[in-house]
Amino acid sequence: MTQDNQSPRVIRIHPSDNVAVAVAQGGLAVGERLDDGIELQTHVPQGHKVALVALAEGDAVIRYGEVIGTAALAIPCGGHVNETNLLMPTPPALDDLPLATRPAPPVEPLEGYTFEGFRNANGSVGTQNVLGITTSVQCVAGIVDHVVQRIKRELLPKFPNVDAVVGLNHSYGCGVAINAPAAVVPIRTLKHLAQNPNFGDDVMVIGLGCEKLQPSTLVDDQPVRIYENTEAADPQANVLSLQDESFEGFDDMVAGIMAMAERHLEHLDKRQRETCPVSELVVGMQCGGSDAFSGLTANPAVGFATDLIVRAGGSVMFSEVTEVRDAIHLLTPRAIDSSVGKALVDQMAWYDDYLSQGQTDRSANTSPGNKKGGLSNIVEKALGSVIKSGNSPIIDVIGPGERLRKRGLTFAATPASDFICGTLQAAAGMNLQVFTTGRGTPYNLPMTPVIKVSSNSTLARRWHDLIDLDAGRIATGESSIEEMGWELFQLILDVASGRRRVAADKLGLYNDLVLFNPAPVT
Repeated sequence: MTQDNQSPRVIRIHPSDNVAVAVAQGGLAVGERLDDGIELQTHVPQGHKVALVALAEGDAVIRYGEVIGTAALAIPCGGHVNETNLLMPTPPALDDLPLATRPAPPVEPLEGYTFEGFRNANGSVGTQNVLGITTSVQCVAGIVDHVVQRIKRELLPKFPNVDAVVGLNHSYGCGVAINAPAAVVPIRTLKHLAQNPNFGDDVMVIGLGCEKLQPSTLVDDQPVRIYENTEAADPQANVLSLQDESFEGFDDMVAGIMAMAERHLEHLDKRQRETCPVSELVVGMQCGGSDAFSGLTANPAVGFATDLIVRAGGSVMFSEVTEVRDAIHLLTPRAIDSSVGKALVDQMAWYDDYLSQGQTDRSANTSPGNKKGGLSNIVEKALGSVIKSGNSPIIDVIGPGERLRKRGLTFAATPASDFICGTLQAAAGMNLQVFTTGRGTPYNLPMTPVIKVSSNSTLARRWHDLIDLDAGRIATGESSIEEMGWELFQLILDVASGRRRVAADKLGLYNDLVLFNPAPVT
């Protein structure tokens, strides 16, 4: 990264770039001169691109050392480059990508770092101790919401070691093509969500009874114990169906769920935090409400922290297929072997086809907020997004709703939608998430702490009680990427240990879980 040292300041990320990003709050004014003498021909807002050379129609526009598009018309040196005068290139072809051609960079193992987590009987480790009540169908969501509020008021105070209770409501379960090939995605997502390590290896399922997705499906890898509303109710019951004939009305159903929940809370309350190595961390990296600073500050800091976690033996996943697709040529060389490289390509191809069936393409991803923040198209956005993955080798690829299989850096294929990506990463087994944003979002997950990192200090100041870490200090020269990466790494350990609460948890802000369902709805 190169940048001048006086106001107005710009950032040029790569020597071959012919555009730079305006750093100063308020942007660059007409007539202002950069250090190299370039005179601004128009106002360029903060985060937007200024042309460093005169661009003729059809000329390549280069950022990150990569072509992000071609000039739709002549743009003068010192002009504003944005989505109105930039044509998007075609995505990299998937047929001849280099697979596993980049040797893993030599790094020293990172030893001696730990966090205080909750060990589970199945070997996983939680960063929180949460009672999860999963549901097999949307029909029961209302009663589960009702019961969750009662549990919080009446039961949680009795169990001080339990952090929270979460209802895993969703829109699936009935009125769907349950046997369609693509139905495997939402079904395995729900099953794996209930196995998130923050739930303590303790599955509790509430169903209706007549739905296509039967509750027993969600616990079919362990004994299915049905709750019956009798004096001899099974104390280890893990499935309750509201249509069971032993229930007489709403109050009876609620009493049954409360009794079942209390026994699960008794089990969870026995969990205690203990010292665990960083190798037990499973961290999801995601971005949302991105701007042009995301790829300059927040995402590079996250990428540095990613490499630290991997060096310590931990697990990191990055996702968002449409925000990877245009940078896939930079990722396949980093695959640990050709089979992993091919798996990356296969996920890109599957999603290309999925979008085509919906009569759209990856260009539909870029939002109005992205463009207002200086990201002209999905190509530019993707090149900044993949920086979250750091420099570690990619050791595995998993499909939507699948569980993490290996320690190290994994690509977990998901849509780029914040809520869907977060849901799928939670199903994959993450116990903590890092979320970068340049435009700002109150996004948070109810069962996994989410550390929000701002890409610019303007947002961090304005959202002072919603942002956990200000990476905008990299752009202003107050901090380096390395320093910010280490700061984020330490924050991850503090949050994972319960020593720090993330901002959105303090405020009680949580998003709904949203399933990815590419199968037909009947």
